[in-house]
Amino acid sequence: MISLLRTKLLLSSSLHKAPIFTVMDSYGSQRLVALAHQLRFYKPPSLSPDEIEEQNIEESAGKVVPQVGFQESATSIVKEPERFRPNRAAVLVCIFEGDAGDFRVILTKRSSKLSTHSGEVSLPGGKADESDKDDFETATREAKEEIGLDPTLVNVVTVLEPFLSKHLLRVIPVIGILTTKKAFKPTPNPAEVEAVFDAPLEMFIKDENRRVEEREWMGEKYLIHFFDYETGNKKYLIWGLTAGILIKAASVVYQRPPAFVEQNPRFKFPKGASNDTVVR
Repeated sequence: MISLLRTKLLLSSSLHKAPIFTVMDSYGSQRLVALAHQLRFYKPPSLSPDEIEEQNIEESAGKVVPQVGFQESATSIVKEPERFRPNRAAVLVCIFEGDAGDFRVILTKRSSKLSTHSGEVSLPGGKADESDKDDFETATREAKEEIGLDPTLVNVVTVLEPFLSKHLLRVIPVIGILTTKKAFKPTPNPAEVEAVFDAPLEMFIKDENRRVEEREWMGEKYLIHFFDYETGNKKYLIWGLTAGILIKAASVVYQRPPAFVEQNPRFKFPKGASNDTVVR
């Protein structure tokens, strides 16, 4: 099972522009102010000349435009419009300052009654609604519905490159800053969330309490990362898509690569991909 395929964000896309806040005091402590300033100017890696050429070819051919650095489908939209169009989702990487002065991130454990990813650790978020004006609204709306996080408590500062789930769902990580943790009183929706907790963000770039599994997709080998975390006498396993997003978020926040090899290969979809395709 492929739990994540990290992809590159199209820099010119207006859908992923973060709002610019002028009142920096709203970010809370000086560390959060500095972090907000740093993240507002984050730019995803530039596309390579080959990727730009590939993107232009697919756009001119009227195909599903990747916008993420690799071919999502070789099926023509004009001839078969319903063949494969990846759905969009957004998750909230909500960062706050812990009592020890460290940066921490809010996580959830999904309900064991859910039909997909039941009992797994995830970031608050979900599929975009047609009424959502952007990824920021999707992520904050879903966070409110899932764990009762008031969107007015979160200052959204940037987004990361899109990721792709095993169900070919394009997931946009939205980074937000929670200035006052005490103002947030979790009220998890029991139909979706079993528990709400937080973890130190830096752990996702440290080579501790981590293990990997090697997989292969269309001749490309890659690694799935698993992080063991214990808090309040409860143990959690953070892996796959969620772990991949947090590795990237921690790398951006702390401005250094992880202390281990990620090994995220360049994936291409099979030509027969459809909306029911599951990557294994």
